Amino acid sequence: MKNILIPTDFSENSKNALRYAQVMFSTMECSFYVLYVGALVDSQTDTFGVSRPTGKDLSIDNIKHMLADFVDGCRNVGDANHHFYTLQDYGFFIQSIKKNLEEHQIDLIVMGTKGASGLKERVVGSNAGDVITKVQCNTLVIPDAVVLSKPKEIAFPTDFNIFYTHGILSSMAEMLNLSASKLRIMNVIKKGETLTLEQKTNKEYLFDYMEETFPDRYSFHTITNKSVKTAIQSFVENQSVNMIVMVAKNLNFIQQILFDSIVEKISFHTRVPFYVIHE
Repeated sequence: MKNILIPTDFSENSKNALRYAQVMFSTMECSFYVLYVGALVDSQTDTFGVSRPTGKDLSIDNIKHMLADFVDGCRNVGDANHHFYTLQDYGFFIQSIKKNLEEHQIDLIVMGTKGASGLKERVVGSNAGDVITKVQCNTLVIPDAVVLSKPKEIAFPTDFNIFYTHGILSSMAEMLNLSASKLRIMNVIKKGETLTLEQKTNKEYLFDYMEETFPDRYSFHTITNKSVKTAIQSFVENQSVNMIVMVAKNLNFIQQILFDSIVEKISFHTRVPFYVIHE
């Protein structure tokens, strides 16, 4: 049994996040906990930073009905043994996420991130960004235009500066097993640079693991003389990548890909999910 938390603001994007999770875990028994976090005091913005419709009834009882309708609209996606539970909480978003993780023994957070409405917006919105960096739980971030199918090509950008622990490798292995996909491990270096001894050791360890566990389903790629953002964008497009895996403690890549990039310069965020692994 896998316990999955789905934060929702009742948008179509958060519905897509739940639907994607149902498709991704179609062969596994899962409990989906759909969580709405409301403000302690009434305000004109919801928990995802979007203006609330005027006159919308956000009373506790109506939220219960909205949550029930939200789940009913997604219940028939796939044929797996999936169970649904609705949760509503009031207060600070991240505190509520952490509380519900512990109470319901959550294994994975799946959340949508809204599409860009302006060129200065970041690839990932503030709440998704806070969850990735502040909550110690694997998180799957689902963009607006995602295709509701299991990925066939998964990219893993890394600089080989981290040791790939059992927790990291088992999380990647689960995703590969769920989708029968191939893992494309890529690193970006400047022309003339070479890997340090530590980087070489980490790369060899990762190579040995993949060779032993998924011998026909991985490849290593080195891209030179490009920025990380440009290299990953080109790689995603050229390899028809359907998902990007990142490790939370490898902040160098996460910051460059998700937080230091504006929408104008990076387009794959609109269709490629990001899977962020915590140890």
